[in-house]
Amino acid sequence: MKRRFNPYTLPPWVRQVRGVGVQIIIPLTIFQGIRTVFFPTSFDVLLLGLLIVLAIALRYEWL
Repeated sequence: MKRRFNPYTLPPWVRQVRGVGVQIIIPLTIFQGIRTVFFPTSFDVLLLGLLIVLAIALRYEWL
């Protein structure tokens, strides 16, 4: 049986870090996408993919 995730059981500092991360990840992803268009390197593409996955995970509360 899958255990439900309850964000209120986390310590307050973890909830605060997660809240800040949710606010910062979208502008950071957009900036990295623009940077990748102008200066495409392997590292930039991998970082952009990681940021997109992280943004989706935070948006749908998988993390």
